[in-house]
Amino acid sequence: MRKTTGFVTATIAASAFAFLMSAPTPASAGAHKMVEGPKVKWRVSLWGKRRAFTESLEFLSSEIKKRTGGNFDFKLYYGEQLSKSKENLDGISVGAFDAALVCQSYHPGKLPAANVLDLPFLPITNFDVQYEVSKTIFDHPRVKSDFAKWNAIIFAINILPQYEYMGKGKPPATVADFKGKRLRALGGMGRSAKKIGAVPTTVPASETYNALSRGTVDAIGFPFTYAFSAYKLDEVADWYTTNMSLGTVNCPIVANKGSWDRLPKQYQDLLNSLKQKAVEYQAAAYQKKDIENLKTWPKKMKAITIPEDQMADFRKQAGKPVWDEWVADNSKKVPEAQALLDLLLKTAADAQKKYPTQRTYGK
Repeated sequence: MRKTTGFVTATIAASAFAFLMSAPTPASAGAHKMVEGPKVKWRVSLWGKRRAFTESLEFLSSEIKKRTGGNFDFKLYYGEQLSKSKENLDGISVGAFDAALVCQSYHPGKLPAANVLDLPFLPITNFDVQYEVSKTIFDHPRVKSDFAKWNAIIFAINILPQYEYMGKGKPPATVADFKGKRLRALGGMGRSAKKIGAVPTTVPASETYNALSRGTVDAIGFPFTYAFSAYKLDEVADWYTTNMSLGTVNCPIVANKGSWDRLPKQYQDLLNSLKQKAVEYQAAAYQKKDIENLKTWPKKMKAITIPEDQMADFRKQAGKPVWDEWVADNSKKVPEAQALLDLLLKTAADAQKKYPTQRTYGK
């Protein structure tokens, strides 16, 4: 049995996210020295509502306010108040706001080097490995230069769990049953969907509920499990997959370069000091939501576990072949494509040796 990549096991075992059970909660952050400084307000562009994915930002906003006595207001704007999700990078580039979540797959062609992280079936076996891989790639000079073209700096990593599908209609029992299905599948997952005869589409997260309920798509690929409940897809779906571990999409927290450069150094230092803890809070939120969802979903939807021999064949078709296609397709605009893929794979292998099993947070 292949290890799943992400935060839950292939069989949705009751121990899902057990490694995060002791992760801290916001109330346990403890007392810290106050950071003195001028009044500053940052506007942060988000989409959707508050959910596990944004708990890292909620933590940052709360802690910054607390530790600066309210002088630094890191204000979160949900629901696309400042920008559409697919336009956050453009907004950052012109300084329309100070920071935002930016998903590379929402901006095809604009951040080509970073798309290596969105390839399907990468050998990423746990949270720590995923963090190390993401950090290494986002620290690469070519990746940074792509963001710099849009006046953006990568401020912090914001991790998403591995993707599964949730859909309406007749549940698929095999990989072959996905042939002809219209799937919300982003980035490299879209390429892998084509390999099995499915039809991928890039529906923005905020539009997925209507797309699924109205039958525009047959299934939605989303981070398992939090995103399905965050966008209420579990209220209209008939089935969900449990063991496909398709890959993930990367959506770092980026800042407008001018906004960052103007920020007093003590505030820059404060933000940098909070990044790692923010990831832990986000992970704890995922764990909590998994426990809730995995308790209720089997009562109202059919859980689909694809036979492992078929998943092995799917990975053979849509893993390395898709990686190689990505390198070939990007060889001209991203000469470093093969080197980036090699770096990713080496980092994953080294991190797996360092973290053969998932660490427990909060100790």
